[in-house]
Amino acid sequence: MPNTPARKKQMRQDDARRARNRWRKRVLKDRTKEFLVAIQDRNVESAETAFRAVQKALDQVSTTSTIHKNHAARRKSRLSQRLRDLKTSLAG
Repeated sequence: MPNTPARKKQMRQDDARRARNRWRKRVLKDRTKEFLVAIQDRNVESAETAFRAVQKALDQVSTTSTIHKNHAARRKSRLSQRLRDLKTSLAG
C-alpha cells in the first residue's frame, strides 16, 4: 500500500488508465473478430462494412497512447489484404 498521498493518487490514475486501455483494446478485438467472421463466411458486403468499422476504431485508438500508429497501420494493411484476397477469389 502506498504511504504518500501523491502515490495514492498515482495508483488511482494508473487504474483508470489501465481500464481505459483495456476497454479500447477490447473494442479493437471485437471489431476485428466481426470482420474475420465476415471473411470466413465469404460475405463481401458485411466484410467491407466491418472493415470500415475496424479501420475507424484503429485510427481512433492509434491517436492515443494505447497502440502505436505504425501498429495500427500494419493491422489495417493486413486486414485489407484479406479483404482483397476474398474479392479476387470470388471474382476469379
